[in-house]
Amino acid sequence: MQGLENEWLKIRMTQHPKQSERLKKIVESFPKVTITVVGDLVADEFVFGEISRVSREAPVLILKHRERSVVPGGGANAICNLAALGVNVLPVGVLGDDEPGRLLLKQFRHKRIPVSGVLKDKHYATVTKTRILAGMTHTARQQVVRVDREPESEPSPHLKRELVLAAREYVRASDALLVSDYGYGSASPAILNEIRGKTPVAGVPVVLDSRFRMLQFSGVTAATPNEPELEEALGIRVGQDWKLLCSAAEQIMSRMKLQSLLVTRGRDGMVAFSRRHKPVDIDIFGSDQVADVTGAGDTVIATFTASLAAGASSEEAAHLANYAGGIVVMKRGTATVAREELLHAIDQAPPATRPH
Repeated sequence: MQGLENEWLKIRMTQHPKQSERLKKIVESFPKVTITVVGDLVADEFVFGEISRVSREAPVLILKHRERSVVPGGGANAICNLAALGVNVLPVGVLGDDEPGRLLLKQFRHKRIPVSGVLKDKHYATVTKTRILAGMTHTARQQVVRVDREPESEPSPHLKRELVLAAREYVRASDALLVSDYGYGSASPAILNEIRGKTPVAGVPVVLDSRFRMLQFSGVTAATPNEPELEEALGIRVGQDWKLLCSAAEQIMSRMKLQSLLVTRGRDGMVAFSRRHKPVDIDIFGSDQVADVTGAGDTVIATFTASLAAGASSEEAAHLANYAGGIVVMKRGTATVAREELLHAIDQAPPATRPH
């Protein structure tokens, strides 16, 4: 028995370097990859105030304003994560002709992301999520409240037609299509159907992140829901029940006709499901003492899509997405992961899975 265990350990030790080298080659090939992103573009605004005193008018903190930043969120964050990984990214979405919209466009240009597929409309308000953070000079910043400013309606029919035309043109020159649906109308099931209607996308992976309506999409290759989204889609509670999680994933894959499904589970890591292979339960990379999960799902789908587009298997893509997710949750605010960070993470720890 001891001899068998030693033999198994030898196999694992020889597999790890090969697996790590394969993952690094995939990451190094990202600059050769082009990905179209059709998404709801969001401005994530962070307002930080230093606690000065408690108000006399009501039992609330008074914050002395210190700083403000506006960074890409939602689909815009997925776009910036792809750019940080070295991928050639072609964004398609809608922004308002307002300050948040202008700031997002400025950041895209600064990162040398082409913006011809990003439409501006003076009748549309850029989706803006404002997070108020409080703290003292040398303490961690704690989010106190979030205020969402959303457009009163979806983009106009004219804007949607323009979106579809831009996406069709881009997809022809792309290795994958990423759909980032936050429910604001720029990446709806209907728009994806229109894009696919007259465009030869056979062989081009279509990867979906949909916050509220995953099961309404068709023609998707892979999806990356978190566990609560999976539970909400099927009206179940998974908890720590491995068999129930596998059954739920099978239902989703069958109903959506997916090739693969990546379910993120927070501090429990993530699980990669594939039509051809057994589920792969991937342990979390790094510490489970998370600094901030804001935008982590955008990092995961960006890395997963880039990996698939570079020729990775669903398991390899999941491992790379897991590394990226573990890195980004240790950063404050909406953040990205650079290609160099991903390569360093692979060197730091070999990919780890849990047996079942």
